[in-house]
Amino acid sequence: MAELICVTQRSLCSDDFLERIRRLAQAKPQAMLLREKDLGEADYEVLAREVQERCAPWGVRLVVRRYVGVARRLGLRQVHLSMAELRQAEPGTLTELQVGVSIHSVEEAMEAQSLGAAYLVAGHIYATDCKKELAPRGLEFLREVCRTVHVPVFAIGGVTAERVAELLECGAAGCCVMSGAMQCSSPQEYLVNIITKLDNVNRK
Repeated sequence: MAELICVTQRSLCSDDFLERIRRLAQAKPQAMLLREKDLGEADYEVLAREVQERCAPWGVRLVVRRYVGVARRLGLRQVHLSMAELRQAEPGTLTELQVGVSIHSVEEAMEAQSLGAAYLVAGHIYATDCKKELAPRGLEFLREVCRTVHVPVFAIGGVTAERVAELLECGAAGCCVMSGAMQCSSPQEYLVNIITKLDNVNRK
């Protein structure tokens, strides 16, 4: 079944961030990836606990970025890393965790898989305000990554409800949304529209 991962970036959010998280969680995406690259581990953990409290009632799993210790202290089984962080991880230190990795080339996808990644986030696929200075990698890139690896691949970058079908046709296991989720006026409605498209493809 195709899944939706909601990625956070509170600097994009003009209203109350935790209230937005609650409203997004009500739409029941499969996961909430707490990105927040600017936070040190202690501050990140405080925020992660607050986000977890708002996700748990709706069955939305929290995915911690980078801070493996935070994931363990919160009783979580998933952590998301960059390629550099995965390369630096000591052998055997992540064995009990499902590790997701952001990749930007087919070569990185192959390397991440060989290093034990459980899933990949590939991007950016379409033009997006978050990466204005970089050209999108496009659907052929996504298709090639999905053909090359056997772990699930999630598309990120410019994802909309109207684009869901073509992403899944490339072999993606689902998609990630960030800018839209953080900036839209109706968070729950925004995610429900995407989830509905995913469900329609799942039923075919």
